[in-house]
Amino acid sequence: MNIALVTAHPDDAEYLMGGTIIKYANKGCKVSIIVCTNGNIGHPTLPKKEIAKIRLKEAEEGAEVMGAEVVNLGYDDEFMPDTKESRLTVINALRSIKPDVVFTLHPNDYTNADHRVVSNIATDASYLQMVKGIETKYKETDSYAALYYMDIPGGFVFEPTDYVDISDVIELKKKALLKHKSQKAWMNKLGAGEDFSRNMEVQSAFRGMQCQCSYAEAFIFLNRYPRAVRRNILPQYL
Repeated sequence: MNIALVTAHPDDAEYLMGGTIIKYANKGCKVSIIVCTNGNIGHPTLPKKEIAKIRLKEAEEGAEVMGAEVVNLGYDDEFMPDTKESRLTVINALRSIKPDVVFTLHPNDYTNADHRVVSNIATDASYLQMVKGIETKYKETDSYAALYYMDIPGGFVFEPTDYVDISDVIELKKKALLKHKSQKAWMNKLGAGEDFSRNMEVQSAFRGMQCQCSYAEAFIFLNRYPRAVRRNILPQYL
């Protein structure tokens, strides 16, 4: 199976579903993380060009730990546009991956505007990737992908339909997240706490409590007409 994530920032994948990525990779699936913005304002002191290079390197290092690859689209952090051009870019990226399932951010994620914009684009692009009349570098796919929304940072106003038990890979998830060293100072400045890996662990433990395991990640399956594929495509069913 081909798995695609459409994320806003370089550390979204590790934080919100790093354990699920690891489990997919362990099953032999190809996991591609499309990172829409370059994170170039994600540091309290470093210049934009420098932090963008650092954050891409950290994303690649985190992906390597998880067994995934990064597709970098390079839009400016906090200014992800919802335009014809950006939509074609995401559609093209998905067509290059040919995903069976797409994961993206939740449309009601009020933590960050980039999250909401990326969610809307990815939700549409996961369907439009199969439309022949939309021309991109890569050809249209044979079908559209099933889509899941990832959890919201902090877990606010998110009612999961599905969970993945990540108890056996939580330490590897933490290792991947901690590759994003540049984010510690930034998260502290934003009031999210210096040890953002602890925040991740607390949220994973809370989701685990909901489904009777030590640590879990939560998702919402998008029921839309016509349904793409069966729902048992999460890693525990493979």
